Amino acid sequence: MKFSVFQVSRKGGRDKNEDRMGYCYTSSAAIFMLADGMGGHPEGEVAAQLAIQAIAALFQKEAKPELADVNRFLDDAVRSAHRHILRYAMDHAMLDAPRSTIVVAVIQNGALTWTHCGDSRLYLLRRGELLTRTRDHSLLEQDLIKPATLRTDAAANRHVLFTCLGSPTKPLFAVEGPVNLQLGDRIMLCSDGLWSAVPEPTLVSELLHKPVDVAVPDLVEQALRLAGPTSDNVTCLALAWETPDELPSTRGSITTDSILDGVFASTVQAGWLDPATDDLDDEAIERSIAEINAAIRRSALKKA
Repeated sequence: MKFSVFQVSRKGGRDKNEDRMGYCYTSSAAIFMLADGMGGHPEGEVAAQLAIQAIAALFQKEAKPELADVNRFLDDAVRSAHRHILRYAMDHAMLDAPRSTIVVAVIQNGALTWTHCGDSRLYLLRRGELLTRTRDHSLLEQDLIKPATLRTDAAANRHVLFTCLGSPTKPLFAVEGPVNLQLGDRIMLCSDGLWSAVPEPTLVSELLHKPVDVAVPDLVEQALRLAGPTSDNVTCLALAWETPDELPSTRGSITTDSILDGVFASTVQAGWLDPATDDLDDEAIERSIAEINAAIRRSALKKA
């Protein structure tokens, strides 16, 4: 595998940056991840960090050097991230669990497979066009509310997400792909701070006509400028797919052909995560959710 990759995260007009991102790779597989901690809930940055670390840890465990089943891995990865966030909330006796979006992409055997939960997006561009992008888990994006029929009271809620990691309900997500990659394909993962500020035609044009190490910082700065002082945090990770013999190396280029089996490279910082805590099955998750909800009810009764 050979790909050029670049990533940038900038704090907008918020108190802190709750976005997290990273990528890992072996000689035969690579994974790219981006999470956006959700405002309105405590410690969104913790939820995003836990999600990225949980998925990276599972990838390191299972990519030897390939993943046996990419679709199953992505399904397990999202559920593992969700479990770690719930466990963190339980361990810290939190009445409201931290929450985060997630978007994850795996490249193996020259094919791209991905999944997402929330409104952090993946874009796939090819030959001057947007080939596909993820659809947000929001009322508007899922056609559960029509722009032409929006009432004033509904308009403010059309981008509200109906699923995420850390929620008391199981996260909703679907694994998509695989799509066989072609020389020059561009893949971008980004938080809503980018796509909500930069018009999609501009976003596509920038990615197609500039090297990723130029396009990514340019797009991030453009999003901050367009959104102004109230800008959300802006995070973007993009890569250009190349083959070792057909395209000259560019800045940020990574070639995995020379990596020995058993070697694992990662930009995800270690810490916080204890692999031994990832032992919650679906039944245990339901129990933990019930405990959190019971604690919320007890708190509400005391206040009453």
